[in-house]
Amino acid sequence: MIFLTILMILLFLGLSLYLLQGKGGFLIAGYNTMSAEEKADIDEEALCVFMGKMMIAITVCFIISLIGEIVNIDPLIYAGYLLTIPILIFMIIYTNGYQRFKKKREGPPSRHP
Repeated sequence: MIFLTILMILLFLGLSLYLLQGKGGFLIAGYNTMSAEEKADIDEEALCVFMGKMMIAITVCFIISLIGEIVNIDPLIYAGYLLTIPILIFMIIYTNGYQRFKKKREGPPSRHP
């Protein structure tokens, strides 16, 4: 089990570092399935950076579980894996929030201060 956890940590860490560079939109399932017109309205770089940050948070949870496995403390193992649940809930709510990753429209400046 320790080997599997280390493998997951390395995989998530590698993917998160790639996403933090603002690249890898093709790895994000919802973005990947959008049409070209829908993708044009999304700030891909901001979305990738956000997903990279969230994957780092999940990686930290896996590291907590790995430490629990190494020192044989079951509550630490469970805590690490259970901490991923609120992170995933936050990710779903935040990314589906009101046009959070929509590109800013370039246009004439507003006359209202």
